Amino acid sequence: MPPLDAGPPVPALLVRLDRNPLHHGTLGAVRSLGRAGAEVHALVESARSPVTRSRHLHAAHLVPQDRMTRDLFHRTLLRISERIGRPAVLIAMDDISAIHTAGLAPRLAGRYLLPAQPPGLPGRLADKAELAALCAEVGIPHPATVVPACAADASAAARELGLPMVAKWSRPWLLPGGSGLRSTTLVHSAAEAVRLYERRGTAGSRLLLQRYLPYGAGGDWFFHGYFAGPDRCLAGGTGQKELSWPPRTGLTAVGRRQPNQEVESAALRLAAHVGYRGILDLDFRRDPSAGGFHLLDFNPRPGAQFRLFTDRAGLDVVRAQYLDLTGRPVPQSEAGPDRLFVAENYALLSLLAPGSGPWPPGRFRGVTGGVLAGAECAWFARDDIRPFLAMGAVWCGRGLRKAAGLLHVPDPVAPSPRVPATRVSPDSVAGSGQEARRSGAEGRPVTQGPGPYALTDGLRPGVPPSG
Repeated sequence: MPPLDAGPPVPALLVRLDRNPLHHGTLGAVRSLGRAGAEVHALVESARSPVTRSRHLHAAHLVPQDRMTRDLFHRTLLRISERIGRPAVLIAMDDISAIHTAGLAPRLAGRYLLPAQPPGLPGRLADKAELAALCAEVGIPHPATVVPACAADASAAARELGLPMVAKWSRPWLLPGGSGLRSTTLVHSAAEAVRLYERRGTAGSRLLLQRYLPYGAGGDWFFHGYFAGPDRCLAGGTGQKELSWPPRTGLTAVGRRQPNQEVESAALRLAAHVGYRGILDLDFRRDPSAGGFHLLDFNPRPGAQFRLFTDRAGLDVVRAQYLDLTGRPVPQSEAGPDRLFVAENYALLSLLAPGSGPWPPGRFRGVTGGVLAGAECAWFARDDIRPFLAMGAVWCGRGLRKAAGLLHVPDPVAPSPRVPATRVSPDSVAGSGQEARRSGAEGRPVTQGPGPYALTDGLRPGVPPSG
């Protein structure tokens, strides 16, 4: 594949509003575009984020610490555009950013290159209740779902769907930090369902109750794709989760690229039906009793493991979007042999988690051997080692804080990564392996914010991304 900087230089901005410092998908996108020669910028939560240590990042811009309104988000993107100095490809890395940028697309014209997406479509697809109705409309299997209109409906769902059942908030990005509410919960009684329903005001969206599809070995699959038009998938493929965190329910800790015609067909049919353009990430689970793959989630952005779907020439969904939006030809994807993707920190937790085994013969050797043999790793890269070291520091710091809490010891001071202190402006910090630079008279020390921040107009990040 030709370098991305062939022709007029076009920068790229990766946007992420959630506060998760260990979002490896953002680092994967930085490396994918940076290695090909693009000037990569990223909107991140902190100057201490491991992604800011990547040698492939040109500059990081910090999310404002003030209460984030739609207008402030718009002004932040305009300010970054002025710093970049020319139009840039904008790639949203989490659901909330995808929803937000789609709504602002007409006001960002001329400054950012975005897929020609109907403004409300990403929000509709990320909404769990809307997705259930859409699957019924298209004829794609989806777990039986009840949207209770009262507490009695929530109680009755236990009889209709059986126990345990899955409770989901239709718009998880609205969940306030510190509420104790999770985007997805396994419910074991009618009383639990009623208690969750009664907290719908705090959650900010509707409660869904779904039939639980038991986990089965080899039953969790995903599809990634970049669509230049409803019937034009230019890159992507299907893959299988071999390990997840939390075990059997969470993001992909270890994934393998494998063909699955049933999953691919459902994904292509759904994208064509809604006229989707851009990158998407879909999660499926096989129904062990009736067979068939049920769609569980639609994420209108790259999944954190998108680099699993890199072809022989280096093309992935992020590079495909960049090439397409900048008017460059997108080479036909040349799928290689089965690839393995490993998120090192989550894979280790999943392997060691109580009750997550016993493992099939050779599972542990297969995972560790795959890493040593050159599997796509989320953090480790020989040409870009500093993010891996920073991630390890963050990970150890979290473990120490948790241990201190369990022992009722006051939280240690400065448990954050041992990286050089930097002074940066509220919006920008230099990357590319350099120290952060002051920008104007407003340069100041930047520290991690107090936690998830409110976003008005019905948008509030704070839910860790799936994938």
